[in-house]
Amino acid sequence: MTSSFRSMFAVGLLLLLVLPHAVSAQSKPRARDLGVPFEGNPGPVNAITDVPGVEVGYATLIIGEPKQDTASGTVRTGVTAIWPRGKENSTPVFGGWFTLNGNGEMTGTTWLEESGLLGGPVMITNTHSVGLVRDAVIAHQIKKWHLDTWSLPVVAETYDGRLNDVNGFHVKEEHVFEALDKAHGGAIAEGNVGGGTGMTCHGFKGGTGTSSRKTEDGYTVGVLVQANHGNKRRLTIAGVPVGEEIGDRTSRIDSASDGTGSIIIVIGTDAPLLPHQIKGLAKRASLGVGRVGGLGENSSGDIFVAFSTANSNVGDTKNPTIQLTAVNSGRTLNRLYAAVVQSTEESIVNALVAAETMTGAQGRKADTLPHDRLKEILKKYGRLIEAKGK
Repeated sequence: MTSSFRSMFAVGLLLLLVLPHAVSAQSKPRARDLGVPFEGNPGPVNAITDVPGVEVGYATLIIGEPKQDTASGTVRTGVTAIWPRGKENSTPVFGGWFTLNGNGEMTGTTWLEESGLLGGPVMITNTHSVGLVRDAVIAHQIKKWHLDTWSLPVVAETYDGRLNDVNGFHVKEEHVFEALDKAHGGAIAEGNVGGGTGMTCHGFKGGTGTSSRKTEDGYTVGVLVQANHGNKRRLTIAGVPVGEEIGDRTSRIDSASDGTGSIIIVIGTDAPLLPHQIKGLAKRASLGVGRVGGLGENSSGDIFVAFSTANSNVGDTKNPTIQLTAVNSGRTLNRLYAAVVQSTEESIVNALVAAETMTGAQGRKADTLPHDRLKEILKKYGRLIEAKGK
């Protein structure tokens, strides 16, 4: 065997080992791939990263086999990081936030409300790891930017204690650093990743989902959700009562849930908006939640944060005055509102479609939303978009 042939053989063997995983990752269906119809025009990768500059990173922790008698050691959790201007740009952005129902946590919102400024990444994790993640973000800022002033990071949570050993405090500083440092643009993973790893949604396995829209004015709106909310019976997709149709024949977790849970929504745009206008975007995420059947139920933590990457001079503290640009048209704002609603709706459904069945703490199991059944139901109601050539 010649050396060149051996090299070719080695490359071929490597491809055989790697390609199945690469193909699987690339071919993992999203909601549109199943024929779910959505309003609006998505960006190139249909993700929050379609907003120029935005980068997303994850640290995903899936460790240990389920034990029937204890949750200890069954790790199903993680961290999600969203950088508004990318991990190499510390310039603040204008931001705003809104709570639909407040049984949840999002740190840093008092200063965000007061100043209208978001001065770093938005982080999402599990309920009992908020404090550690907040502190780790500050440590990362000190290491990376030589921070010599105060910092009030925005860190949000949803509760994954049904599948995860949430009291084991398995998220560590190195996981936060991993999510921050591995953030990137382009297509990003969905489902059982990052902070969404151990989450459930509308009685099925939930987690992380994303989507985007291009408006007629040329602006981009992107949304990322960590979906851990909703009642199964109220699950509505493309206007179709999917939860009612499926009933209790699938999913062995929270089948009788009253909707208790939480959803965190992060909204980004390149449209030039002032903080009060951005808060208006955050409010409209509520309508996207409602389209899928969420009501902001009592004891759910439904908290939304939004930002605009326009006006790159907002962090200029050297000049007493700065010049800003802002949308000055009700029609343009309404298009941005519509983009938020549409992207939020699709992000939640994308999270459901991407999430895979998971068995977690004390043997509890969350089943994936069955793709074939979803397509059957949409077809029954005349809402399925058939693939070309079918």
